[in-house]
Amino acid sequence: MKYLNLFLFGLLLNTSALAQGQIEWLKFEEAIAANAQNPKMILVDVYTDWCGWCKKMDKETFTDSKVVEYINSNFYAVKLNAEDTKRTFEFMGKTYNEAQMAAAMRVRSYPNFVIIEPKLQNIAQMPGYRPAPEFLTSLDELIEKAFKPKP
Repeated sequence: MKYLNLFLFGLLLNTSALAQGQIEWLKFEEAIAANAQNPKMILVDVYTDWCGWCKKMDKETFTDSKVVEYINSNFYAVKLNAEDTKRTFEFMGKTYNEAQMAAAMRVRSYPNFVIIEPKLQNIAQMPGYRPAPEFLTSLDELIEKAFKPKP
């Protein structure tokens, strides 16, 4: 029994360490609900299944430890398939599918990253593939330009 407990504890630690090395992706409605409890910006990764640059972002940029830490600390992260017309959710009194939400956010290229400020009133876009260091720099610059109060 003692060894079983040690094994389970080790398995739990390993699973916890793996989870920390990944972005915690949510569904759109989960991010909105989390934001209602604890407001912070929402980062929406708008992608398509056929987009090679989207897959490259997933494989290289979104696995970088600095990107993972930055996104998990500062955002609710959402994956939104711009061609999914089946899965629906409620947002601000309307029903959307993922394709309709992407269109409502005026996304026309992939990958595209939409940042929604905590009050859910303003959005900004950052289109295109970026390697990890450039992604972080571009994200900071976009937030500074789009959401910081002007003196």
